[in-house]
Formats: sequence, C-alpha cells, structure tokens
Amino acid sequence: MQTSHDPKGLIRESYRIDGISDAECRSILIDWALSLPDGTDQRGALGDLMTSYGESAPDHPMTALLREGLSAAARGRRKGRRG
Repeated sequence: MQTSHDPKGLIRESYRIDGISDAECRSILIDWALSLPDGTDQRGALGDLMTSYGESAPDHPMTALLREGLSAAARGRRKGRRG
C-alpha cells in the first residue's frame, strides 16, 4: 500500500527487503525526509507511515526508526545546529 506521505514508495520498499539493516533503513529514511515537500507536517507523515507499514511489522528496523522519529517530534526536538 502506498501512502500520500510515501509517494516514491521508499518506506514501503524498505519493508520488502529481507535482512535490511538499521543503517540501510536510516539512509532510506533520510532520503524520504529530504524528499518531503516544503511545509509537510513531518510528525503527521511519520504517524501515517507508522500506521500504514509499522504496525504490521513491529520488529522491523524501519519501524524502530519511525518510532524514534515520532518520539523526537513529540519532544519538540530542536532543529539546526543546536538540535
């Protein structure tokens, strides 16, 4: 299932790769984040991805990264040099 927050299917495909590593998932997630249109609610997008992909694969390394991203967004993580 492709979501509006994963138009290139990057996250979806990461869940289809057997034996994908944490480092590979991080690289994919960075590519995904950099391809988001300006003004996108990143926390909302992460939540959508978690619902669409992560809930059915709780032990996948991408799910762990999505959780980490949601947690950082909820804490109001600072951006930029001081973040």
